[in-house]
Amino acid sequence: MSALLEGIRVLDLTNVLAGPFTGYQMALLGADVVKVETPGSGDLARQLGADAALNRRKMGASFLAQNGGKRSLTLNLKSEEGKEVFRRLVAGADVVLENYRPGVMDRLGLGYEALKSVNSKIIYCAISGFGQTGPLAAAPAYDQIIQGRSGVMSITGDAESAPLRVGYPVCDTIGGMTAAFAVASALVRRERSGQGAFIDVAMLDSAIVTMGWIVSNQLIAERAPVPMGNDNFTASPSGTFRTGDGLLNIAANKQEQFEALCRCIARPELVSDPRFAEREARKQHRAALTAALEDALATNSAVFWEGRLNADGVPAGQVLTVAQALEQEQVVHRELLMPLPFPDDERPEIKVTRSGFTVDGEPTSVDRPPPLLGEHAEMILKELGYDDGQIAQLREKGAI
Repeated sequence: MSALLEGIRVLDLTNVLAGPFTGYQMALLGADVVKVETPGSGDLARQLGADAALNRRKMGASFLAQNGGKRSLTLNLKSEEGKEVFRRLVAGADVVLENYRPGVMDRLGLGYEALKSVNSKIIYCAISGFGQTGPLAAAPAYDQIIQGRSGVMSITGDAESAPLRVGYPVCDTIGGMTAAFAVASALVRRERSGQGAFIDVAMLDSAIVTMGWIVSNQLIAERAPVPMGNDNFTASPSGTFRTGDGLLNIAANKQEQFEALCRCIARPELVSDPRFAEREARKQHRAALTAALEDALATNSAVFWEGRLNADGVPAGQVLTVAQALEQEQVVHRELLMPLPFPDDERPEIKVTRSGFTVDGEPTSVDRPPPLLGEHAEMILKELGYDDGQIAQLREKGAI
């Protein structure tokens, strides 16, 4: 079974990407994730994505990507009635996720200290751009802001194009994955000690942590990193090369791999060339080596060379589009994409990604599609003990 978090209830108050990604990873592992949204508008991601018709329905493609398996309840957390519903939710919950600016939940009277008095074992995870403390704590932050402040953009691209934004919201995603890991760890401690936790996840911190080699070269070797485009700064030949048809990534990081590469492309003389004979020499003469390799690779396609090089023990892979990547036999075999039913006559099914791992040989999954705004309000409220009349009153007062 892949439902490692079965029986865990998560209250997901988050918007857009980092926080919803955290909740989705937990839903894929069997957690009951209740998405608590603002009445009328909901998660901003409901209006984001390349399909304008879906955006108008508040089911934008960006929302669909990371909200499968969740249940949606709309709550006005500025109303006393809405706050009381939320406190009842917390009393029976395990985890609260939020990505408001620091201090917002405290001002609502729903911060960690207040909720701990409702449920002493609650695990409260606050995700923000810069963390809950420090001179930038209150500053607004989106993925691109963090990409810039973390140094990621400074090393992305080449000498002409850098600084360059990574082509997807990498810092948001890293922040979400960091939060999921931290929450799972807190759940383990609580299982042993009964102790809840306050988790403060900063996207800036999370992004810098993932730049381990870059950071250590700066801190320890005192070498400032430079943007190198598609080349790998640790070795040569290691990067992207032109072929007779298509681009090919080659990572001949070891001496034996370099020698095998030269034999495979029928250029054995490169092995004894003093410019390329040793690892450091190859890095110093990277441009000349790349030119020699691309001259030989031009005789055939990236598809051909990928198969030939891999067969000879030289790591190589084509550079694919997103569509091509999703259609790869390997991706299909791993069942990375999951079909979900969708409430649309013209599109009765959508596909979304699962987790990047399997559990006991089984892929992770959810059993319901991303929710309509407030779709499960009545179901969840009745679970909390509200009757039809009380639910009607909450609607009349604008609390839900």
